[in-house]
Amino acid sequence: MSEHIVINEASGGSRIRRTQKKGLSQRLNVLPFLIPALFFYSIFVLYPILNSFVLSLHRWDGITPDRVFVGLENYRFVLTEDRVFWTSLRNSGLWTVLSLLIPTTLGLGLAVALNQPLFGRSIFRTLIYLPAVLATVVVSMMWSWMYNPTLGMVNAILKGLGLESWIQDWLGSERIVLFSVFVASVWQVTGTNMILFLAGLQRIDQELIEAAKVDGANDWRVFWNITLPGLRQTFIVVFSLTIINALKVFDLVYAMTYGGPGQASQVLATWSFFQAFNFHNFGIGTAIAMILFAITLVIVVPYIRWATREDDR
Repeated sequence: MSEHIVINEASGGSRIRRTQKKGLSQRLNVLPFLIPALFFYSIFVLYPILNSFVLSLHRWDGITPDRVFVGLENYRFVLTEDRVFWTSLRNSGLWTVLSLLIPTTLGLGLAVALNQPLFGRSIFRTLIYLPAVLATVVVSMMWSWMYNPTLGMVNAILKGLGLESWIQDWLGSERIVLFSVFVASVWQVTGTNMILFLAGLQRIDQELIEAAKVDGANDWRVFWNITLPGLRQTFIVVFSLTIINALKVFDLVYAMTYGGPGQASQVLATWSFFQAFNFHNFGIGTAIAMILFAITLVIVVPYIRWATREDDR
């Protein structure tokens, strides 16, 4: 009996070793196909990241050829003396939270509604997705005109509805400027989220939904128990893209408010740009960019690993 156990253990160990060797052999066979991609990835992604980190350790005005190595001084200044950095960090965090809540919820709701056999649903899908294909500069110009305190459409509509007390200088008030710009972002990105959720809804087995309805489940129970679990992979994509795009938002803020008034709408990407190209503090600007990069990695990578690990179980 003991000899039989030893033989089984030995044969099992040999099978494990053969499996490991086979897996290693397969990885080595794939390596030649990865080398070209790794080469270009190293040139266009890894090298710029490494070069930016090195630049963040220097004091440089972007004009003179000489750089002065200062170590972590730029990071110390940003974290302890730069008050606008903390304003921009708070605004980026608020923008990210709002982006996860509002455009995602609107996109999901529109996707579920326009996944039904409605008359003209293709037209509605196109109209909702249309802002996503517009250049961000165009969106910024449109919404800046609509927010104009004297000639803009927003205040004109409020006045026509008898809501004069709601009339605001939407881009001139430190209290509401960030939210005003965010509304323009919602208008632009909701269509993209809707398309992604629509693609996810097409992958759900309709037989499951029909079977649930036959068993007496109402629309809410079908949505909660079948539709949402079926959209798990889509949620991973939408949340990941939303976090990344929200943290690095730049063009809308830059074109609509230039970070103002009074730095009230500054976000990390715009403040990094201003430090580098307006104030010629490339070391400080790059340090802010590296902090933004680190924040993005700390949030997105663990989320994707957690989400995909849960999905594999």
